[in-house]
Amino acid sequence: MVETLSAPRILPSGDSAITVEFSRDIDDGANKRVLALDRTLANEPVPGVTETVPTYRSLLVHYDPLLVDFDTLREKLLALANLPVPPTIKTRRWRIPVVYGGEHGIDLEDVAKTLKTTSDDIVERHVRGDYRVAMIGFTPGWSYLSGLDNSLHMPRRQNPRLLTPAGTISIGGVQTGVQCLAGPSGWHLLGRTAVRTYQLHRDPIFLLEPGDHVTFSPVDAKTFAEQDRAAEGGEIVAELMAA
Repeated sequence: MVETLSAPRILPSGDSAITVEFSRDIDDGANKRVLALDRTLANEPVPGVTETVPTYRSLLVHYDPLLVDFDTLREKLLALANLPVPPTIKTRRWRIPVVYGGEHGIDLEDVAKTLKTTSDDIVERHVRGDYRVAMIGFTPGWSYLSGLDNSLHMPRRQNPRLLTPAGTISIGGVQTGVQCLAGPSGWHLLGRTAVRTYQLHRDPIFLLEPGDHVTFSPVDAKTFAEQDRAAEGGEIVAELMAA
């Protein structure tokens, strides 16, 4: 049986970009369609398209209006967006080490109290998850992951922090994430990882890509410190697992 796909919304974004919106909510099915369209445009370039930016629920398509007009590109994008999503796409799997709680995860105990359980249980639930990189954004390397267990869904903090540490692993709403650089955040901090998802002078500069799968493994503070020194020197501390 062929799945009937809902037509995306095509929205002008200034005079040289189009937003292809598959959903108005965070949705894994919509995100898979976003990434599928992004891959299609990468593999089969459309004349005039200069750059694409995938998000959770939409794809921003930049184009040169001197090479292709809005209406022509709109029809092309609609046709490509309605193609069936390939059922099997080879993706990478990463295992990311995390030191949970204490000074590295200052919200862990509060999260446990709010959810009426223990810190160890929160860690176990978080480690048990099989996550997928839905998008990269906000700051370089900030990886938004879908797949957070329903029991860990929590509203974001009422008072966001102006500065949270690099490498923070946190939860917010229905998501979990890997924060590469220090910066503001309204999410709940569970722990930290030494993994640099973004490192300017390393090859590759960006470690994770949309569509990659991620699992977490707990480590102690001593191991984190050792891995942090290694990662600072350019080592990829995350483990790339066999498919």
